[in-house]
Amino acid sequence: MTGSTPMAVGTPVMLQFDNNSLLPLLFGEHDQHLARIEQRLGVSLISRGNRLAIEGPPGAQQMARATLNALYDRLERGKVVGGAEVDAALRMAAEGEEPVAATKSAERAPAAGSDALTRLVGPDNSILTRRRHVFPRSPTQAAYVRALMDNELVFGLGPAGTGKTYLAVAMAVAMLLAGKVDRIILSRPAVEAGERLGYLPGDLREKVDPYLRPLYDALYDMLPADQVAKRAASGEIEVAPLAFMRGRTLANSFVILDEAQNTTPTQMKMFLTRLGENGRMAVTGDPTQIDLPRGTESGLDVARTLLQRVQGIAFVQFTTKDVVRHPLVTRIVQAYEAAEDPSLPLGILGEDKRDKSRGR
Repeated sequence: MTGSTPMAVGTPVMLQFDNNSLLPLLFGEHDQHLARIEQRLGVSLISRGNRLAIEGPPGAQQMARATLNALYDRLERGKVVGGAEVDAALRMAAEGEEPVAATKSAERAPAAGSDALTRLVGPDNSILTRRRHVFPRSPTQAAYVRALMDNELVFGLGPAGTGKTYLAVAMAVAMLLAGKVDRIILSRPAVEAGERLGYLPGDLREKVDPYLRPLYDALYDMLPADQVAKRAASGEIEVAPLAFMRGRTLANSFVILDEAQNTTPTQMKMFLTRLGENGRMAVTGDPTQIDLPRGTESGLDVARTLLQRVQGIAFVQFTTKDVVRHPLVTRIVQAYEAAEDPSLPLGILGEDKRDKSRGR
């Protein structure tokens, strides 16, 4: 770039891989994985046989090395590597964590009663369900998985696309399959419907299903469709509006409340006090996307203030760095955050675009 100061380039870092048969999978079709790493980190990757040279700034070299080692280790353990896995390894490396934190996971001191659950989560904080192996794609996601395993009540807070609900559903399914809970209950406040719910066509289930569809989508990712239908019919899986929770005691259940920012303080208190013996709860929401009527306080905000210091409750805060949907989603979330707080950096869009947007 004209007029820019060139970044210091370190001595090439050399990597050597023992199993040549894994290299096509590591590099990707037409070396697309290497190209992805080069583009994200600003390095040059040059392969010669089973050796790979990393050229670029020293910091970027170290992140590339950590990323490639993590992906190669994943292949050695018989797992797949695709674009999502490359992005996850890059995200972990950028945060300064080993993407496969087997040692760290083994060394942590789990909460009382969580020993029996350790086999549900692999040494890399991955969760095994019937249809897929779900693994964290950022350090915050890894911390969230550990919190779900070690605590009876976990709040996952942050922007859309960070995996808050998806990982909670994965943990719930894993616990159901392992016999640690008897049923899964998934709930959402049907705020968008309001009093107009009765005007929608169909019976009650058909009226509320559109607002619960994202929860069904996550379930179908974890279990075959026939299993979801069978377990729903038997009562092992229940997807219901928040209003249906009133008056119940949810024992031996994994209960997930999604879109919790759209609860009132009264609704949130009602939901949290449903927790029964051998029960677990995950509450997910984005405090920046409240759809309640103007002037109505969010139950999620109140709970975050009142329960921060309560033993047995964990709060995990996600940021735009944890967005694992399409890369454009990250940039969209950052753009909205920057509009609300001009002091926030918007590096992914560039300062020039930000300056222009301010002048409009």
